[in-house]
Amino acid sequence: MDPGHLTELIDLEENYWWHVAKRKLVTEILTTEFPPPGLVIEGGIGSARNLLEFNRLGYEVTGFDLMQEAVDHGRSRGLENVFVHELSQPWPVAPASAKAVLLLDVMEHMEDPVELLKNAAETLTEDGGIIITVPAYPMLYSDWDRKLGHFCRYTKLKFRHNAEQAGLKVKWVTHWNSFTLPAAIAIRGRDKILKRTDDSPPCFTRVSRFTNACLKSFAQIERKLIHSTGVPFGLSLVGVLTK
Repeated sequence: MDPGHLTELIDLEENYWWHVAKRKLVTEILTTEFPPPGLVIEGGIGSARNLLEFNRLGYEVTGFDLMQEAVDHGRSRGLENVFVHELSQPWPVAPASAKAVLLLDVMEHMEDPVELLKNAAETLTEDGGIIITVPAYPMLYSDWDRKLGHFCRYTKLKFRHNAEQAGLKVKWVTHWNSFTLPAAIAIRGRDKILKRTDDSPPCFTRVSRFTNACLKSFAQIERKLIHSTGVPFGLSLVGVLTK
């Protein structure tokens, strides 16, 4: 991750609709599927805001990130067990010790996602699991993905295939962030047709307070569907893997 993008994550983490929506979604999944107490490991801690939330809820937390800046920021916020580590290498955690592993928009950054999943699975207790979010629809791969270092975007089939290759079961997987999909298709389709490229650093589109509040409300409604029926389309996938 570009250090500037990390700074942006830190600046926006408390109020920007996308960060709030994803944090609430994964927190609800975590506390429902793998309730506290227990050890939670996050691969790719970013601003460390998620780990702070999990810790507040009663979990013991550990986190890894490639960026020393992310680890330093996490430690400055009182998180002691955060470390620089390459996730494709065996994780420095006792085997069968974690109740849950969270890989939130991480797997698309990995050249070998199966090895990542195997390393994560090694840390799980028998009844533990992995919560994953990834960007969806390969046809929407764009400059945004390239600048963020994404190797791909995912389909449900590819998601399941990676899990199976790692010896894991897909408990469930569904789309999320459905309400921004039409705009994303329109913008990225236009850019491809016009062959537009953008080499500026990646940044989140700023919105008005009113729009931000509306998007948070849409995400809240969507979360209810995710927990009940699932969502048939959306810019991202979210799912739970078990041993």
